[in-house]
Parts: sequence; C-alpha cells; structure tokens
Amino acid sequence: MRKFLTLLALLCTTTAVAQQDAKINIDAVQLRKLQVAEVAISNLYVDSVDQEKLVEDAINGMLTKLDPHSTYTNAKATQKFNEPLQGNFEGIGVQFNILNDTMLVIQPVSKGPSERAGILAGDRIVRVDGRPIAGVKMPRDTIMSLLRGPKGTQVELGVVRRGASGMLTFRVTRDKIPVNSLDAAYLIRPGIGYIRLDNFAQTSGSEVREAIKKLEQKGMKSLILDLQYNGGGYLGAAVDVANEFLEIGDLIVYTEGRAIPRETYTAKGGGRFGKGRLAVLVDEFTASAAEIVSGAVQDHDRGIIVGRRTFGKGLVQRPVPLPDGAMIRLTVAHYYTPSGRCIQKPYEKGNKRDYDMDLVNRYTHGELTSIDSVHLDSSKVYKTLERGRTVYGGGGIMPDYFVPTDTTAYTRFYSALSRQNIINELSLHYIDQNRKALSKNYGSIEDFVARYEVPQSLVDSIISRGKSLKVLPKDSAEQAETVPQLRFMLKALVAYDLWDRSEYFRIVNERNPIVRKAVELLMKEPDNVTGL
Repeated sequence: MRKFLTLLALLCTTTAVAQQDAKINIDAVQLRKLQVAEVAISNLYVDSVDQEKLVEDAINGMLTKLDPHSTYTNAKATQKFNEPLQGNFEGIGVQFNILNDTMLVIQPVSKGPSERAGILAGDRIVRVDGRPIAGVKMPRDTIMSLLRGPKGTQVELGVVRRGASGMLTFRVTRDKIPVNSLDAAYLIRPGIGYIRLDNFAQTSGSEVREAIKKLEQKGMKSLILDLQYNGGGYLGAAVDVANEFLEIGDLIVYTEGRAIPRETYTAKGGGRFGKGRLAVLVDEFTASAAEIVSGAVQDHDRGIIVGRRTFGKGLVQRPVPLPDGAMIRLTVAHYYTPSGRCIQKPYEKGNKRDYDMDLVNRYTHGELTSIDSVHLDSSKVYKTLERGRTVYGGGGIMPDYFVPTDTTAYTRFYSALSRQNIINELSLHYIDQNRKALSKNYGSIEDFVARYEVPQSLVDSIISRGKSLKVLPKDSAEQAETVPQLRFMLKALVAYDLWDRSEYFRIVNERNPIVRKAVELLMKEPDNVTGL
C-alpha cells in the first residue's frame, strides 16, 4: 500500500507541475489523469480487476466517442485483420471445408507446399502432428492455427484418401501462401473482359495488371471491373489499380484532415488499359478504396459506373501499433475524389447505432429498388473533369446507370435452406462422392457450362433435408419456384469445387442484374456522353 501511495502521489505531483508549467501541453495533463485513474482502480478497487481488459475498455470507450471507423483490435485480431491485405501468410496451402466434422481438401494451392507433397482435392486430413482433428468437433480457427506456422517448418499430416487403404502420412514443409484479392478474370463475352476484386491488398495492382494482360491476349477490347461487395483495403492498392486506367498526371484521390496536410495521389502512367471501354460495377457494400477507384474513373469520364450508390466510407485510418501487437486504427483525414467530392457519408460522433442502420434505412426507404427514391443533395453538385457531367457528393459514389436490387431472385424457402447451410453441405457431399467421375466427364469449364445438369436426386436430397429440419416451402408453388434457383446455384457450387472461384462467378454472373446491365451497355455503340 505504501508503494502504491508513493506512486499515486508522484503521478499527482507531476500533474500539478504540468498544470503550473505553461509549456506543457494540456494533453499531457489529461494523460496523467488516465494514469492516476488506472493505478487507483487496479490497486484500490474492492474486487479484483483484469488490468488488460480495463485498458482495452478504456481505449474502446474513447474511440466510440469519435467517428464510426476509428477502432481498436487486440494482437490476435490485428494479425487476422492484416493477413488478407498483406497478400500472403505462412502455412500448408490448401482450400478446405468441414464435412461431417472432417477437414475436406477442396483444392491445394497451385504449386504450393501441399500440392508439392502430394495432397489431392478430396483428401481428408484427419491428424496434424499426431493430434486427431476429425470427429472431435474442433473449431475451424483451431485447425487453421495447427496447419499454419513459420516458413520452413514441417508438419505431419494424416490423410484418408478415397480408394486408398488405411491412413496415408505426408510431411509438408510450410511456405508463404499467396492470398489473392482477385476473385475472377475471364471473357464474359467475345471482346469483353471481366475482373472481380474482393478487396484491395498489397498485391492487387499486380494481380489486375496480369489479368488485363492475359485477357488482352484473348482479344479483350472492353473491360468490366466488378467492385460489388468490395469493402476496400489499402489506399496504395487503390492508387495502383486506378493507375491502370488513367493517364499520367491524372489526380486519383486526395486526403486532408485537421492535423494532416493535403496529400494528392496521381497516376504515374504506364497503365495497361488506358484507352479501352470500361465499366465499373458497384453496390451498397462497395466501400473505401473501392470508392476511390470508382470516383476517379467517374470524375475523369474514363468509364461508366453501374449499380447502386456505394457505402460512403471516406475516412482515412492511420494504424497506431501498440506494444503488445494490438492496434488502433485512428481516423486522421477524409478522402476526396478528383472533382472534390467527399466520399464519406454523414455521421454523428458517438452515434454508431444510426450509422450502422444506414443500409437498412436505404432499403426501407426504397433507395435500393427505385431510382426515384434516391436522394441527391442539391447543395453538393460537382462536375466531371473531362466532359463536365453533373455528379453529386453527400456520401458514396452515385452510379451513372442505376440497377435496382432484385428482390425476387430467391424465394423465402431458398433463403431458409441457405441460412441452414443445407445447400452448401449437400452440394459438398455430392461433389465428394462424384469428384472423379465429374472431373473425367468435363475436361473444361466451357464443356461443363454447356453440358452439365444438376441431378434431380441432389435437389430432392436438399428438399428432404430441409423437411427433416422443418425448413418447408409455403406451398407447392413456392417449392416449384425454388427448384430452378437450386439448380442454378448448385451448378455454380460444383464448378467452384471442381475448378475455382473464378468459374463460380462465370456461372452466377449470368443472373447478376448489375453485370448483365454492364454487358448490355458495352455491347452498344459508344455515345457522346460517356465516351463509351
């Protein structure tokens, strides 16, 4: 107690001195108040206190009084958050799913450590370094932590393979595994390329450049860049991607804040697709770095924006690393498009609830289904830089061509089956049982798209499983309406498991209203407004 009182007196004394010294910033006084409070609570409070949680709660409490995007993450959450943006992690390199409480390999990463060791699609990994991971209800995160590890270290895998007797043993040397931000790249129509980005990671610029190169070799003249559901990522990655479409010196974005002077980011030139016709697809989940690219393309009249108003996240977060590996992401500036529009939608400090309800409110007010319900702020009118077209600020990027969300795409029955994971689980089981025959019968995705038909037995098994779990259609008419939806999605899921995510999008895009609108526009003659 004596030591505590001495420490407390010292802190209070230094606070008093700071108050008397005009040269000491008042912030130092407030910091010492926090120190005194923390020391007092930790040492004097009636019950025991978790000091780490106390500090974390204090940090979170301060951040909640600021904007909706200033956040704190502990060391573990910080590492998990950064991985997809860093472009790689260290592990064994497999895509997997959990089927019947067993890890099922969907695909080994091409040229990765598992493929080199002989792991095949369809293998079941049941042991890791002698520890059972099958049939013990082990959480997915725990399995991943066992498989990951520093590059160069080895892990022993016990594998059960269809057609092989007993358990096979493989020693896999961990390595760096690329995490691609590019989901799909293919020719969606003759001469029209399609690229879908999931996020903006360190490798996004090089991934997009390589995809454009390959598509041009196949005859691409026009391009669809799909940023639907893209929540953003690194500012530098957004600049790299935008550079592929703009001319040298073109302003891409600028940032400015109270303590941060204006900083501009311009195209360096040398982009691979500076002249071809371009359509960028957006929706209400397109945010941050994805809005930077969309805004730059629109403001320079480089292409058309197709879809719905974007999320409106235009706040710049600066990482503040903490000593234990935790991190604060503190908002320090706003993003502005080349025409001067602030991307950030309005918010009230400390009122995160209303901010989080924004997308629900958009739906309730009809903005996602009718262009007549879209509010355009007449006080925030701007002009594009090349053709002088009118564009609007006030939060997010408004598309040039509005496409309403399709509220009839899936029945209530289909949605209920999906929420219960019945569709994914039984499609995975079907593929596992028929992988060899499917691979033999369909040598290419083109052949698969043209000839494959989902067996009625698979559809029946899904409906039957739903019935056993009391997931039922309203009536026979709803069931009849649901069956074609099931067939369509099951075909896409089979393609995903036999090939990869790109082939999944090759199928589902044919019913995506925003994608279809972009294809329609790019197949038309160029007009005098957009240059397309």
